[in-house]
Amino acid sequence: MSDQAPTEDEGSASLVSIRTMEIVVAALLIGMSSLYIWDSWRIGFGWIDGEGPAAGFFPFWIALIMGSVSVVNLSRALVRRAPEGGDSFVSRTAFSRVLMVLVPTAIYVLLIQLIGIYVASALFIVGFMLVSREPILRSITVGIGVPIALFFMFEKWFLVPLPKGPLEVMLGVG
Repeated sequence: MSDQAPTEDEGSASLVSIRTMEIVVAALLIGMSSLYIWDSWRIGFGWIDGEGPAAGFFPFWIALIMGSVSVVNLSRALVRRAPEGGDSFVSRTAFSRVLMVLVPTAIYVLLIQLIGIYVASALFIVGFMLVSREPILRSITVGIGVPIALFFMFEKWFLVPLPKGPLEVMLGVG
């Protein structure tokens, strides 16, 4: 008997097994390694006398090692059997929690392209704080204050321009 209380995920159905994810990741890494090996071969991966390594030398060897290790991992995953109790990589409940952060973050990245990083960041921060049940005034204050602080830090002090949208241009800070 375990002294720990059951977690919320224990009753949730498994979405994908560890073995399946090992196979998928190993196959993706083999594909990626193959692409790098081919491209390194195309641009040259040998040693040039009097100059040193060609442009593809290091990428070739790193991709060869990564691909070889991925082949070993793939073969191990293919011959391994799942344990009796199952080997859940992620449950439906846990995956839905991941999506609750991933989807707004993807929208945030798209908004940066459309309306600029400062306005998108303000909306993102306010949205997450409201979802986290923070008071509205605090959410708006932090959501506006953080992008303003980042603007001064990056644009004025470090002189690093960040992507601006139409609102920043209209306000004359773009």
